[in-house]
Amino acid sequence: MEAYTITIAFDEEAAVWYALNDDIPLDLLIERVKLAVPELLELNGKNHDNTVLHFSMEREAVLA
Repeated sequence: MEAYTITIAFDEEAAVWYALNDDIPLDLLIERVKLAVPELLELNGKNHDNTVLHFSMEREAVLA
């Protein structure tokens, strides 16, 4: 069994939770999110018909 560390943090300014992981391929993660979002919306009593997901990617760099 392989173990992966997912870092979950809260962005105070944006008031949102986000997760980070460098080991899971991005395409697999996006596919899983597409499947999970309707389920999460339903569990929270929200309509998920005609739901559209927009993915935004950022990259941080540390300059020395």
